[in-house]
Amino acid sequence: SQQKIFKAGDTNQDGQLDFEEFMQYLKDHEKKMKLAFKSLDKNNDGKIEASEVVQSLKILGINISENQAEKILQSIDADGTMTVDWNEWRDHFMFNPATDIEEIIRYWKHSTVLDIGDSLTIPDEFTEEEKKTGQWWKQLLAGGVAGAVSRTGTAPLDRLKVMMQVHGSKSKKMSIASGFKQMVKEGGVRSLWRGNGVNVVKIAPETAIKFWAYEQYKKILSKDDGKLGTIERFISGSLAGATAQTSIYPMEVLKTRLAVGKTGQYSGMFDCAKKILKREGVKAFYKGYIPNILGIIPYAGIDLAVYELLKTTWLEHYASSSANPGVFVLLGCGTISSTCGQLASYPLALVRTRMQAQASVEGAPQLNMVALFQRIIATEGVRGLYRGIAPNFMKVLPAVSISYVVYEKMKQNLGIA
Repeated sequence: SQQKIFKAGDTNQDGQLDFEEFMQYLKDHEKKMKLAFKSLDKNNDGKIEASEVVQSLKILGINISENQAEKILQSIDADGTMTVDWNEWRDHFMFNPATDIEEIIRYWKHSTVLDIGDSLTIPDEFTEEEKKTGQWWKQLLAGGVAGAVSRTGTAPLDRLKVMMQVHGSKSKKMSIASGFKQMVKEGGVRSLWRGNGVNVVKIAPETAIKFWAYEQYKKILSKDDGKLGTIERFISGSLAGATAQTSIYPMEVLKTRLAVGKTGQYSGMFDCAKKILKREGVKAFYKGYIPNILGIIPYAGIDLAVYELLKTTWLEHYASSSANPGVFVLLGCGTISSTCGQLASYPLALVRTRMQAQASVEGAPQLNMVALFQRIIATEGVRGLYRGIAPNFMKVLPAVSISYVVYEKMKQNLGIA
């Protein structure tokens, strides 16, 4: 934050912050804070009460309880009156360069830095300032690189998951150890990364389309005053996720085919695409599309609901000195919530993968989604719908850790505060 103050204050850019510049910074900053204070003080009595915080956040599409608002105020309230007057507000934010209430809340926005290898459905949201300064593309770039590194780091577990989803059945028990042994025996250590290329390449188009689509859907769904509620956000996010998935779906099919392919079957992703096109036609690239799209809703819905629940619990029970939860709490909330989302949509993901791979598994009948569900339950029981979930969950923690560390490093290199 000192860096941020320094940057904002050094107006003539000579790399030094002299007294005049500092005074100017304080003046400008105070103006911004005054505006933020005024916008919160709905009844103009010179004090901010909990109910006013609740109201303001509602306008920004965030619902919190009076209790949570009190927690936020307690962290600013110096004299214990449970309301915050201008002096307390100024003292709190003078050297804490959160210029507007939105920045304070942005801590709590569902962070989409985490790349667990499955595309998250709720896209990033950027403030007007970030759009103007071009911070948004830097953040997307940092997130993309973090995703690429974390997917590559956890690719062997991902390939094992796909193998178990496709080949796992009662007759062929595949454990984690035996699965790895089989893959290494069949194609050497390098084969553990088969299909990772496509998985990394698809990050960029998917992020870009999702971000663009989200902005469009938000415009369509926003009320007259341009504000969005939680439900509208959720719908826009899910639709944007669906739009992005639809456009890059053939890459998902390629990834699965490469992952279950035998050594020498395909020389690379283009070769794989050519062969599928020649043998099975364009339709093959959209196999498993329906379960894939259906999986978006339970995944996103549960992810968001659990995140809100964890956030509320934390604010009510553990937020004693500050409403800023710190990185680990947020990472924890994000990891748990997306893990729950995955649990809920896993059977659909498994059926999707099976359908994507069907034609390449010799002698396998080409079943549709419903028939495949019925067959899995009949032959393997409900457990059959969760094959491969162990390696899937094993990769969550390393994936989150890698993507977080890389994201932070990238942010430093790109100069994002």
